[in-house]
Amino acid sequence: MNKSVYCEPFCIEKGRNFEVHHVKYDERDPYHCFMHFHEVHEFIIFEKIEGQYFYSQGESELDDFDIVFTPALETHNFSCSDREKSWFIVQFMPHVLGDEKMAKANAFFQHGLHLRLPKSRITEIQQQVHWLLESYQQDPNSARSLVLLQLLILTIGEYAKPALGGINQPITYSPLYEKMLPVINQFRSQSAVELSLIEAANMCHLSPSHFSRMFKQIFRVNFSEYALRHKLYSAARLLSQSTLSITQISYELNFSSPSHFIAQFKKQFSKTPRQFRASMTNTE
Repeated sequence: MNKSVYCEPFCIEKGRNFEVHHVKYDERDPYHCFMHFHEVHEFIIFEKIEGQYFYSQGESELDDFDIVFTPALETHNFSCSDREKSWFIVQFMPHVLGDEKMAKANAFFQHGLHLRLPKSRITEIQQQVHWLLESYQQDPNSARSLVLLQLLILTIGEYAKPALGGINQPITYSPLYEKMLPVINQFRSQSAVELSLIEAANMCHLSPSHFSRMFKQIFRVNFSEYALRHKLYSAARLLSQSTLSITQISYELNFSSPSHFIAQFKKQFSKTPRQFRASMTNTE
């Protein structure tokens, strides 16, 4: 594996409009993701992929060179086979679509989309995202970087077509999602959510059994499992983006002890926090 990268640790650094990363896994390399959401918009532009995409419009099969778009705050997840896989992750602030010249794209990218390009446009998009990554690595705040980001968004909006027919209402507009907002907002704002099932249900004015069913319907895992994974992915972000020690991170996220944190982290990511941090410093 050239570089071990997990979906959740990425987040846009303060003062930037976007981030772009290239991710590659060799055959049988472990890949970890879970149903989650971001505060930002996200494109994943695949090179090689075999698996499923779970999003507000349902579930769909992923093919090489597909593109998925997930708007801010929509839940999504991926399930990938063991074959070699690679993609670009492009995350950008929602206000990027607020520019007047982006009006058509803004109208198109209103909900989660699984997109496919005409074969004649695949090379064009792959070239554009390579240019964007190169410019981002040189200066993420340059005028050139912003123009390349806008060009990529406009080109995808112009030529890519939904892989699935029909458009459903985004999950963020559903009564189910609205009912869960008090707890969802906890996960948005906190790196570790220390609520029991009963406490979470009470926040949403629901019985524990009803809350549990609704939560699993949205996030595809039960509440306690999601809360643990949320902490572990927060830990992965801190390991990759801070200098806090493993002991400091374990207590920052309310694990009972550093040894308990290390055991849970290794169970989720198949490597210790120290190994994970070392892998994030490697370059392709």
